Amino acid sequence: MTTDLTPGPGASDAPGAPDPGGTGERAGPRAWAGLAVLALPTLLLALDISVLHLAVPHLAADLQPSNTQMLWIIDIYGFMIAGFLVTMGTLGDRVGRRRLLLIGAAAFGAASVAAAYAPGPEALIVARLLLGVAGATLMPSTLSLISNLFPDPRQRGMAFAIWAAMFSVGVALGPVAGGALLEHFWWGAAFLMGIPVMVLLLVAGPLLLPESRDPDAGRVDAASVALSLAAMLPVTYAIKELAHGPAVLPLVAAAVGVTAGAVFVRRQRRLASPLLDLGLFADRSFRSALLILLVGTIAVSGSYLFVTQYLQMVEGLSAFRAGLWLLPPAGVLIATSMAAPALARRFGPGPVMGAGLVSSAVGFALLSMVEPGGAGDIAVIVVAYALVNSGIGPVLALGTELVVGAAPPEKAGAASAVSETSTELGVALGVAVLGSVGTAVYRAEVGGGVPEGTPDAAADTARDTLAGAAAVAEELPGPLGAELLGAAREAFAGGLATVGVISAVLSLAVAAVAFTALRGVTGGGAEK
Repeated sequence: MTTDLTPGPGASDAPGAPDPGGTGERAGPRAWAGLAVLALPTLLLALDISVLHLAVPHLAADLQPSNTQMLWIIDIYGFMIAGFLVTMGTLGDRVGRRRLLLIGAAAFGAASVAAAYAPGPEALIVARLLLGVAGATLMPSTLSLISNLFPDPRQRGMAFAIWAAMFSVGVALGPVAGGALLEHFWWGAAFLMGIPVMVLLLVAGPLLLPESRDPDAGRVDAASVALSLAAMLPVTYAIKELAHGPAVLPLVAAAVGVTAGAVFVRRQRRLASPLLDLGLFADRSFRSALLILLVGTIAVSGSYLFVTQYLQMVEGLSAFRAGLWLLPPAGVLIATSMAAPALARRFGPGPVMGAGLVSSAVGFALLSMVEPGGAGDIAVIVVAYALVNSGIGPVLALGTELVVGAAPPEKAGAASAVSETSTELGVALGVAVLGSVGTAVYRAEVGGGVPEGTPDAAADTARDTLAGAAAVAEELPGPLGAELLGAAREAFAGGLATVGVISAVLSLAVAAVAFTALRGVTGGGAEK
């Protein structure tokens, strides 16, 4: 197969000089300007991870959604992204990645306005649903276009490192930007942040980004699209719901999703033009990098959930101040993402990712030693998470580049979608599984620490969550409330410690995969 690379108006670079150390033509300034444009939606989607959670109290006070409606407002976006990633990635290979990116950007902007001015919870749920579908077009298109813009492996590796760094910048700035924004504007402003980004993308995209597609891809198989949604949506729902404990409906949803997934795989093997080419998984570096991305994301997302809550509810920091304390670890993540390609050229991506994951394991282990009220408690968390991020940076940069680079150019969209699906599932599993484990430890430990004389209703609320304990502690007499809150904080630290230990073990496990399965692999999945 060949890949059609049709530049947009003004998008063609003068031929670059061949790179003696690479296998492709070096990209010129216009390609780097195109990368800057592609970094914008990456930054925006990362910001969205934390900003909405900060806006929830303001949103709830204004729209007064029910508990069920609030859960759908928060979760429907992630459901739609996870469900549509494979479809959108493969669709971009067929209709054109730039075209799909621009369509998605326009839809994302329109849905953002609808969300910002939603008159009620039902309208906001629909707007968030549309944001998720539009968001699913952005990341696969972005990654596949980066792969097409930079045919030279060295430049491509640096481009993916910049992409990972921008994602890190968004995650880091989310609490800071969101906290500052919500101090001066209403909750809808959290959605309007994306409008300038999407307008700039729509204006600059046709000028700087070349069109690319697989000219031999064939038609989209509607049954495969339906099966992929029937697999991903119920599984994602089950992962999130089972975090609250076993229940019939999530278990049924999981069974439906797994069954649909099995039928989807069988159908892909029979089709001449499958929605997802399962032959991609035959590549060792592709499989190994996906596993490392998945498990690494599970560890970091589950622990990040507890770290942010610890800083706010145990240390008493505002979301804005907690975000400021987490900026230094974010800086480490950015620096290691940027340094990873040069290190990988010298030592290979496997050793670099493996060494980074060992460093992450040390950071996770350090998190397990944090004690409420201890001297330098916040400093320990900052150092620990800096070590965690020193390993996650190379994983994001090199893992993504290995997955996308292992695929032929005409399958770049599908490979990008699989990479993003892996990280989306990692986030969902990290929050659900590690969140459930940490919560179970909290409930077990706080149960024995409830002081005598605490009313039964208050004790039950305190055993449920740390936030509940903090709320009821304010209503109890001074010494009794302080004792209850102290016990709850100690129990939450126990949950954080358990999550830290599990995350350390997971990091060491995938470090072993990186050292062994990626031995002899260079950037892009090629063997040395």
